[in-house]
Amino acid sequence: MTINHRYLDKELSWLSFNQRVLQQAADKSVPLLERVRFIGIYANNIDEFYKVRVAKIKRQLLHHNGNHQPAQQLLDRIQHQSLQAQQHFDATYNALLSEMAQRHIYLVNDLQPLADAQQQWLQHYFHHSILPQLTLIPLTDTVDLIKRLHHHCSYLAVMITRAASIDYVLVEIPTDTLPRWLQLPSTHHQYSLMLVENIIRAYIDDVIDTDAQTTYEQLSVYGIKITRDADYALKPNNHDVLHQLSHHLQQRLTAKPLRLVYQHTMPAPLLQLLTNRLRLSDFDTLIASEHCQHLNDLSAFPTSANKYLHYAPLPPINSTAFNLASNVFAAITAQDILLYYPYHSFEHMLDFVAQAARDPAVRHISINIYRVAKQSRIIDSLIIAANNGKQVTVVVELQARFDEQANIDWAQQLTAAGITVLFGVTEVKIHAKLCLITRQEQQQLIDYVHIGTGNFNEQTARIYTDFSLFTRQRAITQEVRQLFAYLANPKAKVSFNHLIVSPMNARTRLYALIDTEIYHAQHQRAAGITLKLNNLIDNGLIDKLYQASQHGVKIQLIIRGMCSLIAGIPHRSENITIVSIVDRFLEHSRVYIFTNNGNPKVFISSADWMQRNIDRRIEVGCPILSPALKQRIIAITKLQLADNVQARVLDPAMSNRYVSRGKRPKIRSQTAIYNYLSHVEVQSQRLAHKEHQHHAK
Repeated sequence: MTINHRYLDKELSWLSFNQRVLQQAADKSVPLLERVRFIGIYANNIDEFYKVRVAKIKRQLLHHNGNHQPAQQLLDRIQHQSLQAQQHFDATYNALLSEMAQRHIYLVNDLQPLADAQQQWLQHYFHHSILPQLTLIPLTDTVDLIKRLHHHCSYLAVMITRAASIDYVLVEIPTDTLPRWLQLPSTHHQYSLMLVENIIRAYIDDVIDTDAQTTYEQLSVYGIKITRDADYALKPNNHDVLHQLSHHLQQRLTAKPLRLVYQHTMPAPLLQLLTNRLRLSDFDTLIASEHCQHLNDLSAFPTSANKYLHYAPLPPINSTAFNLASNVFAAITAQDILLYYPYHSFEHMLDFVAQAARDPAVRHISINIYRVAKQSRIIDSLIIAANNGKQVTVVVELQARFDEQANIDWAQQLTAAGITVLFGVTEVKIHAKLCLITRQEQQQLIDYVHIGTGNFNEQTARIYTDFSLFTRQRAITQEVRQLFAYLANPKAKVSFNHLIVSPMNARTRLYALIDTEIYHAQHQRAAGITLKLNNLIDNGLIDKLYQASQHGVKIQLIIRGMCSLIAGIPHRSENITIVSIVDRFLEHSRVYIFTNNGNPKVFISSADWMQRNIDRRIEVGCPILSPALKQRIIAITKLQLADNVQARVLDPAMSNRYVSRGKRPKIRSQTAIYNYLSHVEVQSQRLAHKEHQHHAK
């Protein structure tokens, strides 16, 4: 991509982001087993990239019978970058294996290095726990391989060489029922693990069981990995979302593959056979790899007793405001409360819903769920609330990609508990993070609201950075109530003066906020824009930022993932800088800060700056009205902008070079933020203690 273009291709920018993830796996300052997990995150990311983004590009090509030059050029560049990335991936993985062996952690590939006792144990385990669950699929003309393969299984391709013939068969490994990693009995303080695929390789003679008349001369085993098209689009104006989605999920199970990763030693005839049987075309991707197992499971690599191989624990910080109050409602009545996960404890959010479920004064709970934990205490509390006679309304977004079936199951469970479940409409996803609790206090109903940047998920809250705002300020609560009314009845009239709500007013409000900064800059007043987003790829908003830069507005961007804006181009974006932070926690929060001539406007939001988030989703950005909380967010953002350890510069070449530290002290923003918030809560405790002593006198 040259700097003469206005925008970077979002798909190539995404691949560049995933390279930053791979950088973490290669970074020796990161604890060893955390680096192994980054390898797994990288592999999982690339799988989803092909399932969704590459699938869309391929669909464009097929729609035009292959005659769509921009799509073909983009696909070629993706293929080129993917092949380069695979080499980097293999080299990084091999280096990690070597380092692990130096620390007596072994990923065993065959039986040769194992002690006799280990081999006996493993042989028994294989025959009793693995072999009965394996299925063989012959690669013959009578088998439709596309329909026969399951999306939840891994496969090994076996070449059976006989004196007069060569046959091929796939071994199906049900990875949803078999553990991905098996820890072997330890010897001499060694920590030995085997992937289930490698156990099967070691005992492949027992898997391919033949009689004496058809005995083979040789068995050769090759790993393969298949990625299917997982994209779908629901029909507009069809309100039976549940039926449509269930149909598409069934289609996903047998969708045509669009990527085949195969072991680089695979013979050409077997590769050609697989290509034919899977009906892979020139538009599809073939990648030779030294390691083609489902290594996304490395993201859940077993822990070790050696603490130095992991990140040092950061115990979640408790909120003084919540802890010192008699209940969550008294705490929120006293002040707006802002939490920042995973630095703060997610227990406060769980308590917010749990106390509401049991509080006799609570009349109604409304919440929207997008992705929740597999064992969700939020869901448990909602069911308890319904059992306690409270009105409970849950807006379930069924189209949360790869969590669709889980959300269908939750919807059915909630409905069975007597809870009102809404699905919204097919035209827009509901991606906002809202909870509204209505409480009877004396002679009036008081609303308490949560607005966040992340999901109501106690598992991801341990590793995703997200803001949660708790407030009862009527300026905010009334508009949240309006939005829930709209979700129940899309024909309802709504008006938002404080909230930035997609698709109703988000684009016009954001344009207006940028225009205000341009106006201040034109009149030599303090002007500036700081944005923290996951993705920035909306051309309209990018053009508006270019316009602001051209008028002298200083713009600082922190973008974790895709970024189509090109910074530092003379006469267009010379006033824009962009960094990306990839570290221990996934940077997930969205923050908008507008200098506004010294009276900053600060928003937290569920929305990235993508066309879908601005025009085709229900998203909510909330102004921070408390001056103290404004300054807290600004302080946190300044620490992120000062990061010179895990921050990378996003330049036109997508080089992912680290921010230069020079002679400045090291600032690792995630560690610095933890220390800052710990200090804030300690100070709050001291202040509360002094106030208590004063009142006691």
